[in-house]
Amino acid sequence: CTKSTPLIASSIMSKKIASGANKIVLDVTVGKGAFMKTREDAQKLAEQMVRIGNLAGREVKCVLTPMDQPLGFAVGNTLEVAEAVNALKGKMPDDVKEVVVELAAQMMYLSGKYPKIAENRIKVMEVIENGKAFEKFRELVERQGGDVSFIDDPSKFEKAPIITPVIAEEDGVVEKLDAGMVGKAGLGLGMGRQNKDDEIDPRVGMIFNKKIGDDVKKGDILAYVHANTPESANNCVEEIKKAYVIGYRRISKKNIIEII
Repeated sequence: CTKSTPLIASSIMSKKIASGANKIVLDVTVGKGAFMKTREDAQKLAEQMVRIGNLAGREVKCVLTPMDQPLGFAVGNTLEVAEAVNALKGKMPDDVKEVVVELAAQMMYLSGKYPKIAENRIKVMEVIENGKAFEKFRELVERQGGDVSFIDDPSKFEKAPIITPVIAEEDGVVEKLDAGMVGKAGLGLGMGRQNKDDEIDPRVGMIFNKKIGDDVKKGDILAYVHANTPESANNCVEEIKKAYVIGYRRISKKNIIEII
């Protein structure tokens, strides 16, 4: 990825600049599920994007976040939308909360009106907890002609016909949940495209019960696979088992690596 860093940086920043944004906050992911596999490469990308923005007269902040495991519990189109809606209603996974709050706090800082990052984080949580963030999102969906009944009740989204558990085969602690392997497993479900003509099934994906740092006992449900055929479900279950490493080391759950 290092050789392509200038191309990635220019591609991302050209879109942001062309859109007219004067203040830009970027989430730069690092790890097995990201373009940038190492912190060093992610730092180089972030620094180049900041330089491009500054040359164009824009203020830019980059927040480096880990992508060694999926963010949140849901992976898959409809499943992620439902999780995002529920997050705005206050049911937000801790890792999602940490990243969302930090990105929003940095945006507030760049506005020039809110110079204290710590206070900004508190304000962000206030508008989530009092429902104002959800109401604004609902308003945006409605103005764009969306059916807000799905926002009011995400259980209305069509579900995959097959939901299969992934069962832990040993005791221990989750040391790894490889996001790259999870993404590849999802392709087999129809979650994404391997070729440009492939159709995406928005219903399929996974819901993870256990993530890095969590205790596990043999027989626990690590995740649920949402699939459209028994064959794809079984294949995905085996791939997800390979994505997990169960050991005994306690791993940090910190989700903000660096601010550039």
